[in-house]
Amino acid sequence: MTLSLALTAAALLAAEPTNLPAGHPTLGSESQPPAATSQGLPPGHPTFGSGASGSAAQGPMPEGHPPMTGRAPPTAQELLEQLDGMQGLREREKTFEIASSLGKLYYTNGRAADAIPYFLQAEEKGKATRELFLAQRKKLGKAAVQGPAEANCGFSAMTPVEEMAVAAQARAKKGDTAGAAACARAALEPVLEVESMRANAFFLSGDAAAALKTYERVLEVSPTYADALFGRSALLYETKGEDLKALQAAHEGFEAFLAAHPDSPRATLARKLGRMTDEAVKAGGLTKWQASRAEDRNIRASKLNLSPNPMMAQGPMAGGGLRGGGQAGPMAGGGDNTAAPTVSQETMQAMQNVERTPELEAQLTQTVEQGEELLAKGRYDEALAAYRQVMPLRPDGRVKAGLAWTLVGLGKPTADRVWGVAVGSDPAAVDQLGETLKAKGDANGAKALWTKLAASAPDYAAKASLQAKLSQ
Repeated sequence: MTLSLALTAAALLAAEPTNLPAGHPTLGSESQPPAATSQGLPPGHPTFGSGASGSAAQGPMPEGHPPMTGRAPPTAQELLEQLDGMQGLREREKTFEIASSLGKLYYTNGRAADAIPYFLQAEEKGKATRELFLAQRKKLGKAAVQGPAEANCGFSAMTPVEEMAVAAQARAKKGDTAGAAACARAALEPVLEVESMRANAFFLSGDAAAALKTYERVLEVSPTYADALFGRSALLYETKGEDLKALQAAHEGFEAFLAAHPDSPRATLARKLGRMTDEAVKAGGLTKWQASRAEDRNIRASKLNLSPNPMMAQGPMAGGGLRGGGQAGPMAGGGDNTAAPTVSQETMQAMQNVERTPELEAQLTQTVEQGEELLAKGRYDEALAAYRQVMPLRPDGRVKAGLAWTLVGLGKPTADRVWGVAVGSDPAAVDQLGETLKAKGDANGAKALWTKLAASAPDYAAKASLQAKLSQ
């Protein structure tokens, strides 16, 4: 049901009944007059004018014709204000279409609690059809319920719910169980939509228990109804986190949602929530699961060894030692020929799961800066320790440049390969490392780096005027 239907429904309630001839064109506003002055009008009907009032330009209106005000239809807010002022509106008898449209009007404008009475009135119109469907489906046993087209129900998108219900009852009286079930199920489709929205309205109004009960009513008729299936599972997860049976039901609900609606926009979220509910069940409840996750994050973060001072973590006292008493430089060559630093599977797993907080990002930046400080002082073993910590979490150009120059300084066997990757992916970052080394007092190291960069990337060297830096 659209908002226009809600506007029409409210207008019918607010105005005295009028009887327009069959096929009478809709009454447009001043800004949107009818496209033609004669098409579709009865013989002798006055033509519509285009004046400020929007009234007829020729001839009197037929007796009983509604006045032509020329005003635009009211906005949703204006309409709600009018409805709020109508005495006895909730209690007044309504068709399913009018009651559901009013409920949706309130619901879609943020007034969930006010929508619930209208939804209930609409659902009441489908109560007998619901009972009929459940009884006929039970008679069918394991046989599937046919679609309305297959059962020749003859319904269209505009067939009123009450009219579909009468057709289903007629099939049942004739002993046509399959046809009665099919037609009754078709008649219930708009009722299920309203019922699912009422469940949402209960939840938004703070009544989770009523929301769960209403979702389950929908699923009793249609076990794979998307909104109810997802809503019930999500609500169980949110409100029954320590009830293992409820959590298991939530998990099964998410799995059923994915099986029935794999292309739904909510499929990704359903998959994630399904995994989380399963883990919570295995942990013994949501509280225990959340506690285990927090502990696991702490363990993974500690394995990354992101201490404020990487020199204390993997410096000389850790057995690395200073090569040549800290005097080795990038042009010294030699050095130990152990393998270049690699990222273990354990660290990779930690990298993928560690929570990226602002505090962690600040720690990574601090560690990179410390690595650059160590490089400028020629303390390559300690710089390597710093870059090894940061690389799995922040493999950007700055870190690659620092790691590559560290390996060159240590004379590692894989130094050329890592240097090639750094220069090939971001030569400007390598160039900037030279500026950093120079700013930190390592002018010789900066010139050595630029010399190697110019040889490795001559095109970049010409564009960045590296020779000018080398001649300074």
